Amino acid sequence: MARLSAITFAAAGILAASAIPTTVKAEVNFGKQGEKVDLVVGYQPYYAASWSGVVNNGKGFWKKHLPEGSTASFQIGLQGAVIVNAMTGEKQHIGYAGDMPSIAATFRNLRDRGGTDIRIVASIGLSQQQCNIFMVKNDAPNFASGEEAVKWMAGKQTAAPQGACADRFAREAFDHLGVKPASYLNQNVEVITTNFRAGKLDAATVWEPTASKIEMTGIARRVATGLDFKQDDGAFLLMLNDLIKQRPDVVKGWLESEIDSQLFMADMKNADEVARLAESQTERMDRKILWSALYGAMNEKDVGSTKLEFDFVVTDRVRKLLDGATQFLNTMPAKPAAEPKIRADGVDDSIAKQIMAERGLTSPIGVIKAQSATDFKN
Repeated sequence: MARLSAITFAAAGILAASAIPTTVKAEVNFGKQGEKVDLVVGYQPYYAASWSGVVNNGKGFWKKHLPEGSTASFQIGLQGAVIVNAMTGEKQHIGYAGDMPSIAATFRNLRDRGGTDIRIVASIGLSQQQCNIFMVKNDAPNFASGEEAVKWMAGKQTAAPQGACADRFAREAFDHLGVKPASYLNQNVEVITTNFRAGKLDAATVWEPTASKIEMTGIARRVATGLDFKQDDGAFLLMLNDLIKQRPDVVKGWLESEIDSQLFMADMKNADEVARLAESQTERMDRKILWSALYGAMNEKDVGSTKLEFDFVVTDRVRKLLDGATQFLNTMPAKPAAEPKIRADGVDDSIAKQIMAERGLTSPIGVIKAQSATDFKN
């Protein structure tokens, strides 16, 4: 099992553009329609918005929908960029990733340029409090609002894993309020945790379940989320276009299992089991922390707020997130991984739409509402 301590959320990992080889790659051969297929799937147990991959792995829903004899090998990616790089090298065929690496993936070099064509095929989670989370040191003042907390960060020592969704949220909040921290450091979530313990940070942005772990172990406090700024974050399902072209039966089967996974997560009677599945696929993550990351409210005022929405297809709200995040990537000081707009065929949710129609579902297919901490079952 990969260790959380191995995480390296460097912005360069998300923003690095792949070099263009001089020769055109051969297509990956996924066999003929109806034949068994062997898939390698990259997924992120350490990013709660993408836990439909955790559920699909643990419950094995994919087995009901793929041709008989098919296999799926799930490989943990400690950051979305790791999964995208593996897909670019065609070592993984399906990926569960956050919004920033998913967008960057669609701009990898296309096959006719010697690269790899990767496409977004479904939305697997939309939220305002999965990646968009401000933490502050424990001895910071008590704030009346999230905006007041961010204003306090002016002239303070702050950090974020830059190039990631948390970085985008922090920069947008700072710009919105005209806040200029004394420093804005590029640190991964492990370094942020260490520096909060050592008293070297005033504030930082992180994502779930790390945010819940930091707060529930008494290292730092949560003071603002995307709810305070009406800022969305999200996660997406990626596939190689070779798979999409050659095996629409497999794509449809996998997306059927993805719907099963999302519906399972959205049913509150399954909350404890989802937390147990996440616990079995992570290290050094207590089940109560994992439950809180996806289902819990950190305070009573947020009870009933949306923790995660399952749009499944690319709705107008999801498209707005993709467009805004693409523009952000394009303005990063490092070499951008995206054009100002996502390429037209970078998103292909046609099969996802077909499945929703066949099942008589409308988007969102499910919503997780934040529960009181007292609802957790030991």
